[in-house]
Amino acid sequence: MKIAVVGTGYVGLVTGTCLADTGNTVTCVDIDADKVAKLGSGQITIYEPGLEKLFQRNLKEERLHFTTSLADGIREADIIFLALPTPPGADGAADLQYVLGVAGEIGRLLAGYKIIVNKSTVPVGTAKRVREAIAANYTGEFDVVSNPEFLREGLAVEAFMKPDRVVIGTSSDRARSMMSELYLPFLRQGNPIIFMDEPSAELTKYAANSFLATKISFMNEIARLCERMGADVDMVRRGIGSDARIGKHFLFPGIGYGGSCFPKDVQALIRSAHELDYDFRILESVVNVNDDQKDFLVRKIKAYYKEGVRNRHFAVWGLSFKPNTDDVREAPALHIIKALIGEGATVTAFDPEAIGNVKRSLGDLITYADGQYDCLQGADALIIATEWNEFRTPDFEKMAKALKDKVVFDGRNLFDVAKMESLGYHYVSIGRKTVTR
Repeated sequence: MKIAVVGTGYVGLVTGTCLADTGNTVTCVDIDADKVAKLGSGQITIYEPGLEKLFQRNLKEERLHFTTSLADGIREADIIFLALPTPPGADGAADLQYVLGVAGEIGRLLAGYKIIVNKSTVPVGTAKRVREAIAANYTGEFDVVSNPEFLREGLAVEAFMKPDRVVIGTSSDRARSMMSELYLPFLRQGNPIIFMDEPSAELTKYAANSFLATKISFMNEIARLCERMGADVDMVRRGIGSDARIGKHFLFPGIGYGGSCFPKDVQALIRSAHELDYDFRILESVVNVNDDQKDFLVRKIKAYYKEGVRNRHFAVWGLSFKPNTDDVREAPALHIIKALIGEGATVTAFDPEAIGNVKRSLGDLITYADGQYDCLQGADALIIATEWNEFRTPDFEKMAKALKDKVVFDGRNLFDVAKMESLGYHYVSIGRKTVTR
């Protein structure tokens, strides 16, 4: 098939590249001329494990193309994916100006039947609004389909190529047939393609992310109880995660969720509920717990330094909101860094991939290290904010020599408590025993 993907951000670039890899001809459209030029010349613009190999292969085989012209991009496309940003407004509602603006433009450019697919995360009712925006400028035949993405940053290629499920919202038999054909190569292992109406598909995306966010906030609350009760949250996590009804995923306590999806989607669903005069109390609590959890480790740090953190110097390992991505949107690490700087501390940070994005956000408010051990030089303590694999089994002797004091505040519970005690560290984690010297 011939596919157009409008928007070359995280979702658009992964979607376009993976669809090209099954033999489709894909044209990606973006208004950012500099980004289009980079992509067209083979320079990938996001970090995602496994993506660059597919990107380069499909670019070389001329199945993947880039343009700034919407007209050129959609002219011969059978299916047009909208992978546009839907940032939260001041009230938490998703901003649809980009989606609806492009839909109107598409209406002026269409010729012949095409399927327009909402891949962006959008509120219930958006498919109807997109259909109306196109129909205002086009009287021919077309279908609007809701096909929410369930990508997981750091595992996005695997999630797209071998999806747990594909959700398609459409009432059109023609669109259903074409979308089935498009996704058939990705479902060879027998995972389902689930057809439903457009509003249900739109709500499915928000419900999925909101439920996962709820599991995270729940475990962070359990972790706080563990500290007060003398229990170990790792043991509790393993105990409940072995129950098939609960599952073992998203049960790790820490310093709160971040990223481009969970914070935005939870707020958007709360706002949608308010518009229908419904108070979504569970999700409001999820947000409150998560906001407070980002300060939880800061309070532990301040409790240790009873005289205050002014003039203290901290090393921070991890800046991205999760490992295997360079995405720092809503990253808890940045919240912690800003809180410490606000108290008069200084920070040197290291991250395997996200430093460039953090420099654009924080500039010279902090210093940046080229390696994880360089980051520790002269620091009063180490703060672990992202669970990159290379942080899991460090050289503890090398750490001790670089740090001023053997103090670690671990927001991701990477190390074994007993081992840290035997090595003589003051070790603070989440929901577990604090090791003191």
